[in-house]
Amino acid sequence: MKYMEEFEVSDASKKTKTVYISTIISIALVLLMLGLLGLVLVHAKNLSNYVKENIVLNIIVDEGAKEADVLAFQKELNANPAVKQTQYVNKELAARNLTQDLGEDFVNFLGYNPLTSTFDVYLKAEYANNKSIEALKTSISKNPVVKEVVYQSSLIDMVNKNINTIGLIILAFAALLLIISIALINNTIRLAIYSQRFLIKSMQLVGATKNFIRRPFLLYAALHGLIAAFIAIIILLATLIYARKEVPEIIILNNYQEFGFVFIGLLVVGIFITGISTWFAVSRYLRLKSYHLYR
Repeated sequence: MKYMEEFEVSDASKKTKTVYISTIISIALVLLMLGLLGLVLVHAKNLSNYVKENIVLNIIVDEGAKEADVLAFQKELNANPAVKQTQYVNKELAARNLTQDLGEDFVNFLGYNPLTSTFDVYLKAEYANNKSIEALKTSISKNPVVKEVVYQSSLIDMVNKNINTIGLIILAFAALLLIISIALINNTIRLAIYSQRFLIKSMQLVGATKNFIRRPFLLYAALHGLIAAFIAIIILLATLIYARKEVPEIIILNNYQEFGFVFIGLLVVGIFITGISTWFAVSRYLRLKSYHLYR
């Protein structure tokens, strides 16, 4: 009889551990999906800024402008809050670049250099729109150094519209995935608590208070959420390391501070959702009558 009782206890313990392990793995997989989505959102934001900040505003310099005036104008441009950086390309450098691209010396062929000195102006992401660019154009066109300001307004409009559309699609997908993730974690927790329903009711029948019964389940839930989040973070880190090796250019999009926020967010979400789901699941079985437990 003693061995039978030990066998039953051992068998119940194994089943409980199996339920806990499967619960952690299930939660980790869901958190992994959320983490991947978080990384996509971070990359989408950085990629959006990267695209906007590579829109070039070309300023054609007047041929009669003095070099000192041109350099003073460049300092004025760099001090403008809308400008991220500027690159001055004089007509000699422009000729060398074009000769390199064409593969032949067009200056010797023509007998003169038809190119003009220009500034390539790169704007900050928040100013990369036609309204801000037009205001900047009006301001800098007053300088006698400037002959003409050239930019592709249709391209800028298209870039901003596409970025906004993609952003809305990603946010809608993120909201949908978050709802699905909460539902999956909640169902996983409810199934795990379902296997403990008789224990919950037994504790209640012998006089244990509701808070006393909930406490160990909530602590286990927080622990499971924490472990699942760490598993998801480790897999995400491995994915990032692999991606950086395969696609070195992805370093441009890396922002370790924002990635840190994603990982911290996974820890918080893992603990919070498992805790809330466990609280509701345990409370449900505390409210049920004993004969309902068999249904």
